[in-house]
Amino acid sequence: MKLYHGSYTEVTKPVLLQSNRALDLGKAFYLTSDYEQAKKWAKLTAERRKTSSAVVNEFDFDETKLSELNVLHFESADHDWLKFVSECRTNKNYSDSYDLISGPVANDQTFEVIQLYFIGAYDEEEALRRLLPFKLKDQYAFKTERSLELLTFRRAVFV
Repeated sequence: MKLYHGSYTEVTKPVLLQSNRALDLGKAFYLTSDYEQAKKWAKLTAERRKTSSAVVNEFDFDETKLSELNVLHFESADHDWLKFVSECRTNKNYSDSYDLISGPVANDQTFEVIQLYFIGAYDEEEALRRLLPFKLKDQYAFKTERSLELLTFRRAVFV
């Protein structure tokens, strides 16, 4: 399977970096199967870093060894997904032992709904109802060195 990582630089060897931001699925190396989504992430990252360099890094993911990993997969933006993302983004009770987590990405379009849920303006049912119309892209959070070994760099596309 081809996966893409948007960045401000070419990433031939993925590493797990400390992040000062609370992310959907916690500390990880993030990829998506959607090239256009990775391109948006690359441009956003370049903008945050105040550089003109935006790069989409393409990787092959060896799915044949998936059974060797501890994987959590969310099919859709449902109750379990919302709870997990909430815990990760707010750092409340967050801890996991997964090598890889995949599921929908809470993107720019959903940010307002998620924020209103966090502050209690929407209950879980209302937040999920409001998320339904969005066609959310996917994300893959590679959380351990073991999972990163299943990625093979293919090329970098400067966008």
